[in-house]
Amino acid sequence: QFQLVESGGGLVQPGGSLRLSCATSGFTLDYYAIGWFRQAPGKEREGVSCISRRGTNYADSVKGRFTISRDNAKNTVYLQMNSLKPEDTANYYCAADSKLLLSDLCVLGPLRQYNYWGQGTQVTVSS
Repeated sequence: QFQLVESGGGLVQPGGSLRLSCATSGFTLDYYAIGWFRQAPGKEREGVSCISRRGTNYADSVKGRFTISRDNAKNTVYLQMNSLKPEDTANYYCAADSKLLLSDLCVLGPLRQYNYWGQGTQVTVSS
């Protein structure tokens, strides 16, 4: 049974950092693309970053500030978020894409590409 559990969210001041974790179980992490998404109140869910065997992908709004990584031995994907801004405030979700070919680079959309989702962790950037 696919399971993804996010952690690491919290309240941080602008310019600060957080590291989110996505602990996975029920599948072999190395065979799947994992994406991080976020949804702010009143806004649509959007792709933030993803990682697959082929490489990584980032939304323009987070390039240079966020870094995605994975530890297959720990079945965990991380999102290191630096230089956080108030507009980064959102509920952050990780999701698994079981349809992507191993030879393909992961994508940040459409959302239906990802078929297994976690429950989310809240990130609030505020002074």
